[in-house]
Amino acid sequence: MAELENPKVMTKLITFLSSLLERVAESNDINQQLQPHKISVFHGLSRPTISIHSYLERIFKYANCSHSCFVVAYVYLDRFTQRQPSLPINSFNVHRLLITSVMVAAKFMDDMYYNNAYYAKVGGISTMEMNFLELDFLFGLSFHLNVTTSTFQAYCAHLQREMMLMQPPLDFPDSSLSLGKSVVKTHLCFNDDESNSHKKQQQLAV
Repeated sequence: MAELENPKVMTKLITFLSSLLERVAESNDINQQLQPHKISVFHGLSRPTISIHSYLERIFKYANCSHSCFVVAYVYLDRFTQRQPSLPINSFNVHRLLITSVMVAAKFMDDMYYNNAYYAKVGGISTMEMNFLELDFLFGLSFHLNVTTSTFQAYCAHLQREMMLMQPPLDFPDSSLSLGKSVVKTHLCFNDDESNSHKKQQQLAV
C-alpha cells in the first residue's frame, strides 16, 4: 500500500481508525452494563480525558515509526480481540491497547525504533506500566506477530474500501466490526491466513 506514504492518506487512515475504535468502545461500554467484562492490565480506573482521535494523532506524530506499523497494529488489535473475547475494546482500555499495539508493531516491523520508556512518555503512562502492557499483549496474541504479505494486503484493501466509503459525518452502516449485534467484536470480514493455520494446528493437536 504505497499510498500510506501520502500524508493525506495517513490523515484519513488515522481518522478512520479512531472513529471505528470510538464506535466499538462506545458499543461495548453499553454492552458491559448488561454483561460485565473481565478487567485486565489495560483497563484504566477512569476514562482518559483525551479523545481516541487525539491520542492516535499524538502517537502518529511522536512515534516516528513506519506508516505500515499502523496497519499492522490494526491487525494485532483484531487478533487480540479474537483470541481474548472476554477483553473487548472499551473506553477504559482502548488507549492502552493502541499505544501497546503500535509499539509492538514498530519493534517487529522497523529496523530502528524507540525503547519502552519513550513510548510510555508518548502514551502518558509509566515505563513500568508500558513493560507490563507489552508483555500482556504479547501473551494475549500468543506471540503471533508475523503478518504475511497477503494478510497485510488484505487488511490494506479492507481499509481502502472503508475509507472510500467514508463521508462526513463518518458513518459505517455495514461495518465489519458488527456494531449492530448484541456483542461487538473487532473481527474483520475476512480471515487472515495465519489465523486459519493456527486453528488447523489446534485441531490437529486435539
